[in-house]
Amino acid sequence: MSGAGGAAVASVSSAPPAQEEGMTWWYRWLCRLSGVLGAVSCAISGLFNCITVHPLNIAAGVWMIMNAFVLLLCEAPFCCHFIEFANTVAAKVDRLRSWQKAVFYCGMAVVPIVISLTLTTLLGNAIAFATGVLYGLSALGKKGDAISYARIQQQKQQADEEKLTDALEGQL
Repeated sequence: MSGAGGAAVASVSSAPPAQEEGMTWWYRWLCRLSGVLGAVSCAISGLFNCITVHPLNIAAGVWMIMNAFVLLLCEAPFCCHFIEFANTVAAKVDRLRSWQKAVFYCGMAVVPIVISLTLTTLLGNAIAFATGVLYGLSALGKKGDAISYARIQQQKQQADEEKLTDALEGQL
């Protein structure tokens, strides 16, 4: 690796990843595993999709193979160690927020289905789409407990009652 490339990787990896926004370690690994499995399913289904004479199926298959490459590049850069910029791309993707990854992965998975709606494209992109859904769920955050929710509701109710009494006192 060249000196400038190594410095770029070091500066990118020194920034704190946006992925630390409340995801547990096992959920982060679940998302990564889902991404790798989605890449494998996209690649296999993409190859099967390319074995046809219908041009839209071929286009969808090529897109699925590209999806597989991008998913592997983003989620498991060690699988692409022969590509120089793999670690840099993975570090930049790790800095993205969960909702951005969700939109990106779900969007990538929907395009081949729009191009050619077949069972192969549906099943091949299902796990890649599920990866986007997992990242989207992590962007929503943890579910709140009932006590804090009741406390917030009580504060809202008290504020509403105060506004109502102030309005009534203003009319008298």
